[in-house]
Amino acid sequence: MKTLKYIILTLLITAVSITGCEDNLELEPEQSLLPEVAVSSPANLQNILTGIYDEAGQVVSYGGQINLASELLGNDTDLSWNGTFEQPAQLIEKQLVPDNTFVRDYWLNAYEVNNQANIVIANLNVFDDQSERDRVEGEAKFLRALVYFDLARLFGQSYESGGGNSQLAAPIILDAVLDPSDITSPSRNTVEEVYAQVIIDLQDAVSLLPDTNGIFADRYAAQALLARVYLQQGNYAGARDAADDVLQNSGHSLTATYDGAFNNDGDSSEDIFAWQITSQDGVNQMNTFWAGQAFGGRSGNPDVSINGSFFSIFDDANDDRSQFFYNTSGGTATTKWQSQFANIPFLRIAEMHLIRAESNFRLTTSIGLDPLVEINALRGRSNAGALGAITLQDIIDERKRELAFEGFTLHDIKRLQGTVGTLNYDDNFLVMPVPQRERDANPNLMQNPGYGN
Repeated sequence: MKTLKYIILTLLITAVSITGCEDNLELEPEQSLLPEVAVSSPANLQNILTGIYDEAGQVVSYGGQINLASELLGNDTDLSWNGTFEQPAQLIEKQLVPDNTFVRDYWLNAYEVNNQANIVIANLNVFDDQSERDRVEGEAKFLRALVYFDLARLFGQSYESGGGNSQLAAPIILDAVLDPSDITSPSRNTVEEVYAQVIIDLQDAVSLLPDTNGIFADRYAAQALLARVYLQQGNYAGARDAADDVLQNSGHSLTATYDGAFNNDGDSSEDIFAWQITSQDGVNQMNTFWAGQAFGGRSGNPDVSINGSFFSIFDDANDDRSQFFYNTSGGTATTKWQSQFANIPFLRIAEMHLIRAESNFRLTTSIGLDPLVEINALRGRSNAGALGAITLQDIIDERKRELAFEGFTLHDIKRLQGTVGTLNYDDNFLVMPVPQRERDANPNLMQNPGYGN
């Protein structure tokens, strides 16, 4: 893929050296290490791996714009876009064009993450310590799986649990590129093929990663992401068992209050994995778009406001989640993204409860907890009254109440085969176009239907 010409430059940034003379008065010019040197030691490879987290957490990806895309594309009447940027306006209007820069930049970022992960995986022989090698490989495969999963969900039609899935997603590139002469121009792989690669990588990550790994991905982060993938596929036994493993063994638990799960400077007990933000590093773009100006948001105050129709999902006035909002001159804002330098929760233990409850209900099993007990535990955390019995719709509604504005809306509509206004879940305009600059560089990239030739 011609895009990778730009990706190679990011590798060179990962290892920079400044050499001084003995008197410290004359400095050598700042230089990047040659690629073969950058991958020649465990320390250098670890630096590249750490850089991948930073790359994936950029504003164009998991720092905010991927979540924004799902929420706006999946929106009918619950949200309004008050901002001045045309790109998100195209998302909420379902009128994307192939040169939309939000779409372009996410595609580019995903393949930057992918190539750097491939570089790490291709050079694991520099490690003598097997446990260190396993950890690094597991983290790289977790990150690679992450971006391919969302490439498939955003650029391909939804996964159909009945099989087939020959609809096009994104090219799978597993070879590391360190030299522009090695760049190829691959065609798009199918949704089935991309999901298969995602599952292989995540299963490997589960077996390779340690149970704990600080702020980085560990075994249970990989298992939690695998539960999410299985749920999207309609593989309820796989989703249930993966979520149950996380709930039983990870040591993570629901925060005491709903408020405690958000706007945290460090990871809460509920965070299986979160994108790390500080005042010196990282940007919480969720705050940029979803918060009022007084809390760091843009001039739309907020750019994304919540409309009255959203609140119809609440069935108990005492539910803390129904009050997790504040008013601004531009409309109602969610309190979830109120802190400018808070971490961005990505895999929460609450999601695992919802996955296990839904999967158990569909399969008429009670692995871990009975679905009614599990849903009532979530409701109790938010001071919502207990239910005496539940239906599948009750579980779906609970999921909407718990996970609102966290990037699930479009993907849940697709897996549940719902609608967005008058658009069916498989409408062409609920799939992103392949960026035009990529097609200009690579003639083998077929465009999605509805976006021209």
